[in-house]
Amino acid sequence: MAQSIRYLKTRDGVRLAWAALGQGPVLVKAANWLSHLTYDLESPIWRHWIEFLSQHYRLIRYDERGSGMSDWDVADLSSVRWGEDLEAVIEASDPGEQFVLLGMSQGAAAALTYAVRHPERISRLILYGGYAKGWAHRPESDGYRRYRAILDLVQLGWGKDNPAFRQLFTAQFVPGASPEQFTWFNELCRRTTTPEIATRLLAARGELNVRDLLALVRVPTLVLHARHDEIVPFEAGKHLAAEIPKAEFIPLDSRNHILLAEESAWAHFKAAVLEFTGRPRAAGAEDPLLARLSERERQILAAVVSGQSNSEIGAALFVSEKTVRNSLTRIFEKLGVRTRTQAAVLARDLGFSGP
Repeated sequence: MAQSIRYLKTRDGVRLAWAALGQGPVLVKAANWLSHLTYDLESPIWRHWIEFLSQHYRLIRYDERGSGMSDWDVADLSSVRWGEDLEAVIEASDPGEQFVLLGMSQGAAAALTYAVRHPERISRLILYGGYAKGWAHRPESDGYRRYRAILDLVQLGWGKDNPAFRQLFTAQFVPGASPEQFTWFNELCRRTTTPEIATRLLAARGELNVRDLLALVRVPTLVLHARHDEIVPFEAGKHLAAEIPKAEFIPLDSRNHILLAEESAWAHFKAAVLEFTGRPRAAGAEDPLLARLSERERQILAAVVSGQSNSEIGAALFVSEKTVRNSLTRIFEKLGVRTRTQAAVLARDLGFSGP
C-alpha cells in the first residue's frame, strides 16, 4: 500500500506524523493506542483495518504524540491535547467540506470533541470500542484496580527483552490472537514508545472524561462495541449510544478490543460501516469469510438463509440430515458463528448471493 507521510507542528511545538492513502470520500481516523504509520502496513493486527478503510475511502491517520513516528519527548500528553491534535491534522490534510470521522478506543474522545466543536464538517461519526469516562473516575471498581496494576507492570517491564510483561498487556487487547499476532503486537509496543511515556499515556486514558459532550453531538452517529471486550467494557459502548442523540448501536460478538481479520465480528463491522456511510461493496468482491466455503457449504448456507430445515436441505441435496448437521458445524466454524440465525444474519450482512 502506497502512502504519503507528512509532518505538522502543533501549537505547543510537537511534530505529528500523518499519512493519507486510498481513494474516495475522506475518512479521518483519530489516533489510538498504539500505532506506527509504517509498521502498521505490515501488521497482522492492523493491516486489514488499513486495507479495508483505504479501499473505500481516502484514509487520513496519524501517530499520537509520544508514539510512532510523531515526537516522543513531549511535555504534555494529557487528553486535553487529543482534540487539538486531531484538529491540527484535519486542518493540515484538507479533507474538504465534510468527511467521515472514526474514533476507536480513546480516540473516541478526540472524535467526540471535534464533532461537537465542528458539526458542520462531519458527515458521519463512527465510534468503535470507545468510552466517555476513564478508569480513574471509577476507583471503587475492579477495573480500576486492574488499571493501576497494568500501569505498574508497564513501567517495570515495557522495555525489557523478555516480553512477559508486555504479553499480559497484549493478551487483554487481543485475547484471540495467534502466536504471530501476539509477537507482532508485543514488538509494536516496544518499538513505538518508551516505558515512561507508555505509562503517562495510559494514565491519561484513565483520566479522560467527555461525558458532558455526549448530549451535544448533532451528527449522525454509529456506535459499535465488542460484547466481551476486555479493555473497554461493553457497558461503556452502550452508554455512548444511549447518551448521544439518535445514535445507532451495533454489538459485535468478539473478545478482542482490536478486531482480527478472521473473526465474524470484523465482517459485521465492515458491513455496518459501509452501510452507514453509503459506500458500496467493491464490484465483484466477496468477503474472505465467504470465500472459505466449499460449493456444497454455500448451497447449504443459501438454504439456511431461505429458512429451510435440516430435513428439507437434506432432501433437496440428496444427503442425510446427519451430513447436513456436520456441514453446518464446519460452516459455523469457518464463519465464526454459533447458530443458524447468526449464520443467516452474517450471510445477509456480507451480501451473500448463494452458490
